[in-house]
Amino acid sequence: MYKDAAVPAIVLAYLTCALVWGTTWFAIRVSTGAAGFPTLESVALRFTLAAALLAPVVWALRLGPWPRDRRTWAWLLAAGVLDAGSYALVYFGEEHIPGGMAAVLFSTQPLMLALVLARSGLERVRPADVAGAGIALAGVALIFLDRHQVSPAQVGGLVMLLGAVVCSTAYSYVLKRHGGGVHPLVTALVFIAVTALCLDLAVLVRGPRALPWPPPRDATLALVYLAVFGSIITFWSWLWLLQRLSLMALSTLVFVLPVVALLVDALWEHELRLEPRAYLGIAVVLVGLAVALLTRRRP
Repeated sequence: MYKDAAVPAIVLAYLTCALVWGTTWFAIRVSTGAAGFPTLESVALRFTLAAALLAPVVWALRLGPWPRDRRTWAWLLAAGVLDAGSYALVYFGEEHIPGGMAAVLFSTQPLMLALVLARSGLERVRPADVAGAGIALAGVALIFLDRHQVSPAQVGGLVMLLGAVVCSTAYSYVLKRHGGGVHPLVTALVFIAVTALCLDLAVLVRGPRALPWPPPRDATLALVYLAVFGSIITFWSWLWLLQRLSLMALSTLVFVLPVVALLVDALWEHELRLEPRAYLGIAVVLVGLAVALLTRRRP
């Protein structure tokens, strides 16, 4: 699947995605909190800023190749639209349910992806992939066992997060199948720019909400972090990995993110204290990752 010389770069890119995306649950709450930006405006600003920062970099470096035919362009545009839908649903979903519950729902993605891959034939789904996904999902559920109660007010949030998982699974499949011949940073620019355009249009259609002025310090720093690290760097790393790893291997990221998010909450949200069950859940997640990743053969 990959050469030994590429292993350190693959590990670095994987850890970058895991550590940065794992902190974005907390950053989203900061950027959209009581002293932050309106929800839809926040996610639109995030991707608009990311596109504005990334475009001159791609242009100055003259990166390529770019998509060469209309079919590839169409699929990349469709992936960006799906990403806009996914992030809008995530942001609004977190208004109704805790980040931990959202992370549990996103941990169902590898199982959903396994069904898509098995039906499409794009990749061979091994029993170890399904077993590892099931073990890791059990570990995530164990971590958040005390947050399983769902009130009637949270049903809408659950539906939104499940919709986000469907959108995320769909654009992952599209980019894997149709984005392999394009430079990952170019794909990231197209992907992020289309996402930003869709979200900006959604703001205009609904009617812009007033932004706080002067910009609140913490929310603004969180927004910049989400744009630079949570969007540009992570999507670049993820798309680079997508050209080198199978979708099933890469989808194991969703099991690491809740663990990172839990540790971040424990450090910054002082009312949250890690219980022994949480550490046991983390250990089970690592076992699931080991089953899914370490059983893969390299040529």
